[in-house]
Amino acid sequence: MSNLFIAAGLEKDAPRPLADRLRPTKLDEVAGQDHLVGTGGLLTRLIASGSLGSLIFWGPPGTGKTTVARLLAHETTLHFEPISAIFSGVADLKKVFDAARGRRMSGQGTLLFVDEIHRFNRSQQDAFLPVMEDGTITLIGATTENPSFELNAALLSRARVLTFRSLGETAINQLLTRAEEVEGKPLPLDAEARLALLAMADGDGRASLTLAEEIWRSAKPGEVFDTATLAEIVQRRAPIYDKSEDGHYNLISALHKSVRGSDPDAALYYLARMLDAGENPLFLGRRLVRMAVEDIGMADPQALVVANAAKDAFDFLGSPEGELALAHATVYLATAPKSNAVYTAWKSALRAAKEGGSLMPPKTILNAPTKLMGAEGYGKGYRYDHDEPDAFSGQNYFPEKIGRRQFYEPVERGFERDIKKRLEYWAKLRAERGE
Repeated sequence: MSNLFIAAGLEKDAPRPLADRLRPTKLDEVAGQDHLVGTGGLLTRLIASGSLGSLIFWGPPGTGKTTVARLLAHETTLHFEPISAIFSGVADLKKVFDAARGRRMSGQGTLLFVDEIHRFNRSQQDAFLPVMEDGTITLIGATTENPSFELNAALLSRARVLTFRSLGETAINQLLTRAEEVEGKPLPLDAEARLALLAMADGDGRASLTLAEEIWRSAKPGEVFDTATLAEIVQRRAPIYDKSEDGHYNLISALHKSVRGSDPDAALYYLARMLDAGENPLFLGRRLVRMAVEDIGMADPQALVVANAAKDAFDFLGSPEGELALAHATVYLATAPKSNAVYTAWKSALRAAKEGGSLMPPKTILNAPTKLMGAEGYGKGYRYDHDEPDAFSGQNYFPEKIGRRQFYEPVERGFERDIKKRLEYWAKLRAERGE
């Protein structure tokens, strides 16, 4: 802030966003998360027990993750230390940990809140482990991404994951009612427009209050907006999903199954409905990539290339031009030959990996970088496939206690028909050579 503003004392009078002014001061004021902070909620029970423990808050934006973390620090008398993984590195973490150790020596604990914790890489996440173990910090990490995929297993084993739910229309309406009380005036919307505003918020409490501010700024004295004017004012379409909150999942399921069922017309219809409803196009792009690897796989290896290219094309072009790239990929995937052979093989391989535990690969295919390992037989008997007839040795690569297994069984469709012929040929050579 410039010295001019400081000298004038204007920093004290700077307007605060409505969402900040309405930030709850008590846990029971948090909207839409009764399963966590209501009577009998998980966090309510943890506070009553006097032992909070490290936590990971997982949920969509605007559901109260940061607010609840702040309130927990107050409820437990811990020092609240917030950082963002976007703007912090290892050096910043070291300073935070050192300060927490100092507070601990004086008898006060530290609640370290890390926003967007999934943005830290694996080694950065490892830095939290020792200070979590010795009680230097109580960690609360907030993430919009699935912790199972984005956070270290070691970190997850030391923290409990709590899920924050997208706010329903009742909770959003409660927020808007509180906003009207604070502002001392009703939102200038007719009944239908108010319902449309609830849908526009899409479960995000912060977004609903930001939209409310836009509406109040735009309304002339005595003016009341209808749905069409509201959409014009806020430049945002209300999703055309049903009110049960299942519409989003129903439509993406219908799109996926239409692609899987090789119906390009139905797939385009559901794609158009979701885009018209205001769905995030990059979410659709990611789902198309998933369809390519799950339902088409090696029957047409180009499907993944096309789906990825469509996602990148939309990211490059934006709306509405980039939507055509998503439509292009949707038609390609729907009309491609289908196979879930790799998908099935991967699930089988995962099960086998869990069963196999720590079994070592056969020594023949392991390198022997030291004399001791050479003496132990590492690498002995390995046959270099390029020096073998047909560039194929047929040797066993599985751990000896497991033996050879077959997970991948290509189908007689598309490119997998050719892959199946190759595998059958190699199986024939393996049998002839007694491998």
